[in-house]
Amino acid sequence: MSNNMNTFAEHGHFSIDVSGRVLCAHLSGSWNSQTAERFSDEFKYKAQALIGEPWGHLVLLDDWDLGVPEMTPIIESLVSWCIERGVVRAAHVFSPSMLKTYQLDAMVVEKVGGFERRSFADESSAIAWLEAEGLNSTDSPS
Repeated sequence: MSNNMNTFAEHGHFSIDVSGRVLCAHLSGSWNSQTAERFSDEFKYKAQALIGEPWGHLVLLDDWDLGVPEMTPIIESLVSWCIERGVVRAAHVFSPSMLKTYQLDAMVVEKVGGFERRSFADESSAIAWLEAEGLNSTDSPS
């Protein structure tokens, strides 16, 4: 019986959707670098529709249980990729957690150029901030 059968299996889950000028990602579980790589690939694919105009990123993190240190450079690289391609705001949503704050601060710059990241305890506050910043997350009829 081989013990290394699941050595490269992904741990953790995510879903990514684009709504209006906002890319929304819902993260869950504990991530390894394989999950971070697949997230980065899918994120870049879905973000193509937003490139060319300012856009925002809404990240739902309440179900996320952090990740291995090896995923840090993958996410740092993705953040740079986003900033180079017009992301202007990132709203992280999670119940107050020192561990999550610490890991997110290590991976995602808080402010650089026209980019700004903020954390929120609830999704509605995050969406309200993105909308106040001119990034509508829903294509609601006017």
